[in-house]
Amino acid sequence: MAYAANQTAVASASGRGLSTLFADLVARFERHRKFRQTFAELNALSDRELADLGMSRSMLRRVAMEAAAEH
Repeated sequence: MAYAANQTAVASASGRGLSTLFADLVARFERHRKFRQTFAELNALSDRELADLGMSRSMLRRVAMEAAAEH
């Protein structure tokens, strides 16, 4: 999945300047950083704390992806 996304980013950057490509890469890195940070913080919570938030461990990846997409 990541390979396909990278290929899409490169293909969509064709014909645009390097500064735009660089800006896209920086944005992708920031989204990935936000995903990792959110996932790590949620994963550090106990099952009880997650339940208090209305979450289960199986939801962590999706919640982290949504948080990164909002960034």
